[in-house]
Amino acid sequence: MPVDHYENFPVASLLVPAPLRRPIEVIYRFARSADDIADEGDAPPEQRLAELAAYQAELDRIAAGTPPQTALFVDLAEVIAAHALPVQLFRDLLDAFAQDVVKTRYADYPELVDYCRRSANPVGRLVLALFKRTGDTQLMQSDCICTALQLINFWQDIAIDWQKDRIYLPQVEMQRFGVGEDDIAACRCGDGWEKLIDFQVDRARTLMLRGAPLVHALPGRIGWEIRLTVQGGLRILERIARVRGDVFRHRPKLGKADWFVLLARSIRM
Repeated sequence: MPVDHYENFPVASLLVPAPLRRPIEVIYRFARSADDIADEGDAPPEQRLAELAAYQAELDRIAAGTPPQTALFVDLAEVIAAHALPVQLFRDLLDAFAQDVVKTRYADYPELVDYCRRSANPVGRLVLALFKRTGDTQLMQSDCICTALQLINFWQDIAIDWQKDRIYLPQVEMQRFGVGEDDIAACRCGDGWEKLIDFQVDRARTLMLRGAPLVHALPGRIGWEIRLTVQGGLRILERIARVRGDVFRHRPKLGKADWFVLLARSIRM
């Protein structure tokens, strides 16, 4: 799928069986457009929340069996009906995006994980539902991968989020390592900062590896898609560690050469 945002993972690539590419594209369009309402442009918070509420209203129409009013949701209604997808997962995504509009700090890790539960995990659960792989273990592993991917994106984008007055680093952990908001503002990467980011990198890596066995439960090519997704996340963590947490001057991202590395590592999973 052609996407207009940099992503750490493939989206509806040729590795996905053809009948499921369009459903995944529609889900991605829904999630990306809603996320952009919360994040992009200069709209005031009340306008962003109103636009997200309009998305919620469209979901209400789908849940009630009433035809949606916009093209995106007409497509989404078809996908939901064809694959018996839970509407609540789409509601969770919108709830997380609305939270982004009004909440800019997280007190501790459990609070951050609760955000990830709604901002990232629903996407993995929707993909599993498309493939009819919704056992408890599979859902748990998917949640681990999705939460890890969300955390990795946070650590990758600390400088970008700061420009939006957002900090996803848990406040109690910043205090534990002697890091303050002034360090982020000054792009200061002292010993405490390096230890704080190392701690976050290790936590995200542990989560990703806990979820990685999911690839063996998914059939054929989609298993390879998830392999590349897992390895892409781990590769970003390597990049963060290599620059010793200095994501201000060296935003880690994947380049073309990385995909050969990811493929080689995926084969060994």
